[in-house]
Amino acid sequence: MVFKRLLGSLGVGGPTVDTVLDPGPVRPGGPLTGQVHLRGGTADFGIEQITLELVARVEDEHGDEEREGVVLFDRFTVGGGFRLAEGEHRGLPFTAQLPWETPITELYGQPLGIILGVRTGLEVAGAKDKGDLDQLTVCPLPVQEAVLEALGQLGFGFKSADLELGHVGGTGQRLPFYQEIELAPAPQYAHAINELEVTFLASPGGMDVVLEADKRGGLFSSGEDTLALFTIGHEGVEHRDWNAEVDAWIRQLVERRAAYGSYGSHGSYGSHGSYGHGEHDGHGYGHADHHHDGHHDGGRRSGPSTAAIVGGVAAGVAVGVVGGMVAAEVVDEIGDAFEDEEGDED
Repeated sequence: MVFKRLLGSLGVGGPTVDTVLDPGPVRPGGPLTGQVHLRGGTADFGIEQITLELVARVEDEHGDEEREGVVLFDRFTVGGGFRLAEGEHRGLPFTAQLPWETPITELYGQPLGIILGVRTGLEVAGAKDKGDLDQLTVCPLPVQEAVLEALGQLGFGFKSADLELGHVGGTGQRLPFYQEIELAPAPQYAHAINELEVTFLASPGGMDVVLEADKRGGLFSSGEDTLALFTIGHEGVEHRDWNAEVDAWIRQLVERRAAYGSYGSHGSYGSHGSYGHGEHDGHGYGHADHHHDGHHDGGRRSGPSTAAIVGGVAAGVAVGVVGGMVAAEVVDEIGDAFEDEEGDED
């Protein structure tokens, strides 16, 4: 859905902007393509700069308090330096590369509840204003899809997904937030895990997979989180036994508490052992700690029949934004939130 807005700072008769993204989902690190359509106003205007801003709805935790806000995580200049005549229609095609850490918003066409937007900015004769806002749909990279499908085949089920403000320690994370995909445990691990959280941090050379197990407490022990980080490459996805590999990751998580014990709560370290398959950098990581900017610390087959995780999404567990109209309304709210934040800055 496209939200067209008149440039209020220019008054009635100013130019309008309408960005149309090319159809279909995009991938992290891949090209974002489309056209910016300009319509001239009742006079000639000098178009100084046209920008695209990537925005996301992100959660920010402060102790027990949780807030939601809008984060701008990338910005591209796609045109400018020309004069738009009165009533003129002009289309400007663009291609921009998405950040590798761009969150995924869908799996096998089913939305995960993550809301991303592409917002168009127009600078005209020194006056800046926002144009329209479009929803951005991002599908997983092949290696992300392989890991999620393996988890589904192992019996894990999708619960929800969100974006958390902060950084994952021990990684090369670049964006100011990270994505958590929350899964219900597979039956064989239900005795040890309440919930499994998966975070992907992709880069051109490979990807870090952060697993966080919300562990069950026993009669004489409290439930605590255990984290581990595994580094994998983008190449050869189709030649690996992902079910066996991912299952080994989960078994390591479960065994760590018994082997080493753990201390602290969410964001603390488990043991300092070395785990993972460090393909592109030659080593694995034993753990990863979540730093929140000082707040708190068998083979792969495709197809709906094997994508068990998607069952949870299809059943409507995608945190209330599975409908197109609902998602569009949330994107519109992002636009309103941005206007409120800009007004506060003024």
